[in-house]
Amino acid sequence: MASKITIAIDGFSSTGKSTVAKQLAKELGYIYVDTGAMYRTVALYALQNGFAKDGEVEEEKLIQDLSKIQIDFKYNNQLGFSEVYLNGVNVETKIREMEVSSYVSKVASISAVRQKLVALQQEMGKSKGIVMDGRDIGTVVFPNAELKLFMNASAKTRAQRRFDELQAKGNTEVSYDEVYENVVERDTLDTTRADSPLEMAKDAIEIDNSNLSREEQFDKILSLVKAKL
Repeated sequence: MASKITIAIDGFSSTGKSTVAKQLAKELGYIYVDTGAMYRTVALYALQNGFAKDGEVEEEKLIQDLSKIQIDFKYNNQLGFSEVYLNGVNVETKIREMEVSSYVSKVASISAVRQKLVALQQEMGKSKGIVMDGRDIGTVVFPNAELKLFMNASAKTRAQRRFDELQAKGNTEVSYDEVYENVVERDTLDTTRADSPLEMAKDAIEIDNSNLSREEQFDKILSLVKAKL
């Protein structure tokens, strides 16, 4: 493809940002970066080191340890996408667990964490030809991205999707109500934090996929991409 652009995908949790971002990257031959996975990895580090417990995060201790956290993405040929590594260890599955989900928004609200990860993300996207999804990609990380999308769906729809996903992975101890409460809590934390709150960029295109199949959504977004190339 002659010209390459930057595609920024933001939106609420469990709106399928990562799924469509992976599809686009594969279709276009672009690099895909899951920024949510980066914040989840920091949250996992905090849990593993006792900085996250009883619903709270010990910010100062985590900030002091930021230089010890190395996050890498390594492409898995069998899976067809990149998995995330924390200090050389594959944590792709572990970071998706509910315990990590319950702390990720709190960790993401810490300014020092955001500064470290945003700098990494901007470095990754210098050469364009990248699809990146998260909460502040179109507003903070790549404010000049050629295409900005904002994914949305009702909280009940998103909770059901997340619940079904956990069930499919064998996590049967979590109830739908717990997942729904987590979704609502994360929405509140993401939209009200002081540093880079979740909001739709003025020039973003909103995609409400409450009633769209994955195929319908992908076709709609791919047509928007092609219009920019």
